[in-house]
Amino acid sequence: MALTGRTALLAALGSLVVGLLLPSWTGIGVVGGTVLLGVLADLLLAAPVRTLQLARTGDGAVRLGEPATVTLTVGNPSGRPLRARLRDAWPPSVFRPGTELTASRRRLLVPPGERRRVDVSLLPTRRGDHRAHRVTIRSLGPLGLAGRQGSHLVPWTLRALPPFTSRKHLPSRLARLHELDGRTSLLTRGQGTEFDSLREYLPGDDVRSIDWRASARRNTVAVRTWRPERDRHILIVLDTGRTSAGRVGDAPRLDAALDAALLLTALATKAGDRVDLLAHDVRPRGTVLGRSATEVLPAVTNAMALLEPALVETDLRALTAAALRLAPHRSLIVLLTGLDAGPAEDGLLPLLPQLTKRHEVVIAAVADPLLAELATGRGTLPAVYAAAAAEQTQADRHAIAERLTRLGATVLDAPPTALPPALADTYLALKAAGRL
Repeated sequence: MALTGRTALLAALGSLVVGLLLPSWTGIGVVGGTVLLGVLADLLLAAPVRTLQLARTGDGAVRLGEPATVTLTVGNPSGRPLRARLRDAWPPSVFRPGTELTASRRRLLVPPGERRRVDVSLLPTRRGDHRAHRVTIRSLGPLGLAGRQGSHLVPWTLRALPPFTSRKHLPSRLARLHELDGRTSLLTRGQGTEFDSLREYLPGDDVRSIDWRASARRNTVAVRTWRPERDRHILIVLDTGRTSAGRVGDAPRLDAALDAALLLTALATKAGDRVDLLAHDVRPRGTVLGRSATEVLPAVTNAMALLEPALVETDLRALTAAALRLAPHRSLIVLLTGLDAGPAEDGLLPLLPQLTKRHEVVIAAVADPLLAELATGRGTLPAVYAAAAAEQTQADRHAIAERLTRLGATVLDAPPTALPPALADTYLALKAAGRL
């Protein structure tokens, strides 16, 4: 067998060792001695792993579906170069599907006394906190035949926040809010409005808004403008019980409720109102209370990142008591829950008067668009049965919604993509009517 290059050099050294220093081992042959010598040399010359200095920097939070980068810094304080294979272990759900193996494994060369950075690209596919596991490093010798391996704990947490896809609706709703807030002449007066300013009468203005005393002091007719009152209290209540776990499309109902709550929070904050959050099933799962206008949206977003549906029946009596405790004065209570006949009839309907007696109440539910599709099915026996079941389900939801409306609540039942703008429009309508 011809030996060339590195193998020839190792063969020569192995022959020397075997022939001169290890005469009793001649039975293992030249190649065996060569490999043994190479392994021993690599073990001695490989940089130590235990003394490596590792640290992390980078993104601590990112919206779901957006990329993040976490940087791992590897310092080599030894006097030997580090030739390493590195594995930075993260949960599979933080990598783009199909890239888990390649994204977490790298080759690394760190000269003695220097540092090198390794950027790990992450793309979370699930909400919540994702924690890094061990960093495993295999330090190889100069021949690449053997080395040392060890692991380091380098903690880091990446929080995947709700995606807030409904923020695309925010500019148009803010424009409508500006119309209500005295920036244009399209103003109405109601219980929740306050005097803003005087301006000249324009054709089409309500004559009831004419200020005759001010007009007498002028040469023109003056009208009063009104704006919705600020600093109203809004309590968003998220039902995180069993019904929120039902999937609509590719996501649970809770995700659509979170998106609607985020849009309402952003809009109400811009309107100068105070927003609090309560997530509840059999017990409170999260609260955001008393935050300033600049803090409330980040705080709500962070709290929502950790929410998951609980496979338990929501204790609506405890939920109602918690809502009343957090809203001692007249408020807008927005309850994001389900309209399933059983839980609504047994829990929500008997307790709703306690809320509507003192507060303005909006009940928002996520409807499944598949029901409307199934309701049109015909042609085969299974399709007819599915259509009948879908029609019955829709009829039950409509009946529950009507009963809730008669008790004084405003009820929304819309698909996931339509619920956030519908809730924002309802908030603006209540504000324009002076009901807040």
